[in-house]
Amino acid sequence: DVMKMALNTLWMACTSAKGGRLLRYLQVSICQYTGTGGQVGPTSAVSKSKLPVETIPTLKDFMLQNVPVEGKANIDSTATVPYLQQGNYLSKDRRVYFETYGCQMNVNDTEIAWSILKQAGYKQALSPQEADVILAVTCAIREGAEKKVWSRLDYFRSLKKKRSRKLHPLKVGVLGCMAERLKTKILETDKMVDLVVGPDAYKDLPRLLSLTGDGQTAVNVLLSLDETYADVMPVRISQNSKSAFVSIMRGCENMCSYCIVPFTRGKERSRPIHSIIEEVRQLSDQGVREVTLLGQNVNSYRDTFESSIPVTHSTSTVHSRGFRTVYKDKSGGRRFADLLDKVSLVDPEMRIRFTSPHPKDFPDELLHIIKERHNICRHIHLPAQSGNNEVLRSMRRGYTREAYVALVDHIRSVIPDVYLSSDFIAGFCGESEESHKDTLSLIERVRYDSAFLFAYSMRQKTHAYHKLNDDVPHEVKQRRLKELIDLHYKIAGERNKTRIGQEQVVLVNKKSKKSKDDFEGRNDGNIKVIFPDIPIPNQKLEEQEIEPGDYIIVKITGSSSVTLRGEPLRKRNLSRLSLSAAENQPYS
Repeated sequence: DVMKMALNTLWMACTSAKGGRLLRYLQVSICQYTGTGGQVGPTSAVSKSKLPVETIPTLKDFMLQNVPVEGKANIDSTATVPYLQQGNYLSKDRRVYFETYGCQMNVNDTEIAWSILKQAGYKQALSPQEADVILAVTCAIREGAEKKVWSRLDYFRSLKKKRSRKLHPLKVGVLGCMAERLKTKILETDKMVDLVVGPDAYKDLPRLLSLTGDGQTAVNVLLSLDETYADVMPVRISQNSKSAFVSIMRGCENMCSYCIVPFTRGKERSRPIHSIIEEVRQLSDQGVREVTLLGQNVNSYRDTFESSIPVTHSTSTVHSRGFRTVYKDKSGGRRFADLLDKVSLVDPEMRIRFTSPHPKDFPDELLHIIKERHNICRHIHLPAQSGNNEVLRSMRRGYTREAYVALVDHIRSVIPDVYLSSDFIAGFCGESEESHKDTLSLIERVRYDSAFLFAYSMRQKTHAYHKLNDDVPHEVKQRRLKELIDLHYKIAGERNKTRIGQEQVVLVNKKSKKSKDDFEGRNDGNIKVIFPDIPIPNQKLEEQEIEPGDYIIVKITGSSSVTLRGEPLRKRNLSRLSLSAAENQPYS
């Protein structure tokens, strides 16, 4: 009763004359669920009437009703949110269309949101024109990504205006990082957006969509300290794909000065290992041949839940030599090496990748597992961002150029055939010409196989926004970016040229976009390989057509800076290929 009275007082304060505007965006989840049919809080128009005490949920309403059995996954696509009345939010066969922008995490978020809406009765639309609901899953990392979304919102607004009155009104929603970062701007511009949902509120989608049916704008951008969607089995948008993404953790605490992620996705929290293993096992049963483990800082994964899975390695944080963090080191739980160890054992015919890591979290046990397991790809993404110590300090990266180079050399000593990729930012705050040259020299020194390079784009809320000056002119940023790209492509082209004549293991993905007579796939280093669609021998020396999901041996005959071309030789099992490699024998 005391809690109810306190919450009622909070509600009255929020609905006062001074608090009315605040209420529109205030993310107090307790005020979102009244059970009275008249929703309150940030999902409805402001009401100045007193909230009846008896309508406020008690603590019991927020208690989890299903506790995972120790050692057993509790992934249930029918799981409900205890404080939602699910029966009131069924869609009645309305069709939803997803448009996804940004990183692989957003692809996984799309699959989570689709799983939740599918359970609520929604159908999938294949185009915006045939949809009753359009949801844009957005990215806020760079300004360019946001500009694309604003442009698309203009188009969606035109679809709403053209919508026949005989049909359900078209509803448009913005989901993900941009929704959290720009919720106020999205609501106040004339884009006719009905729904704004942050990355931790997807379970609330059915209820929020039901509110839009009454002409309200529904908002929930509340960040969570514990939401990992471990109890939601994602439904893949592309059912025919032989590759899938599995989110293992959410959020980030590195607080790099340029990065918006900690402010749009919150603190780090990891899924239990057993739930991840169960999801990977189900993907294997569906015929998926490659899984990418996802996280904003994927290799800082730490499972602190109770589990029967034993700890393989030390539970203490062990950073790469010469690396540090802005937060206190953590202890306890199962680390990323333990997870990778268990996931790689689920299916010996399934390749495992992971992204995106931080260079600080590569202890030796992780490197040795990558080396020893035949189905863990020998590809490590190692974001550098800059090659200059002053810039790295301003970025709050927690390492020096010298420590980074030492880590690269150490990785190559443990895994000699490793493929390395990286991220770089051109024109960060205070970057001089000498600083830029240091980045060029780092690219020359390490010689990456692939890289993602961008001009700096200042983001609100970040440390750089509050403390640093975006003092590098736009034209200088673009010139430096071009120099980085040109150098990287030159080096990548040289490295790919050395692979001509090699026989490489390739996972067949799909038909090539440029020719119906060719297939495309990816090698261990995630480099695209193009090869003709011709019958090749299987393990019994019988001629067979190539199909997506096959592992085949391709002899490399040509290359560019981003692509390899070759001739398919034969099909093989991934486990047999690893045996040949261990015995130093040609693939046979």
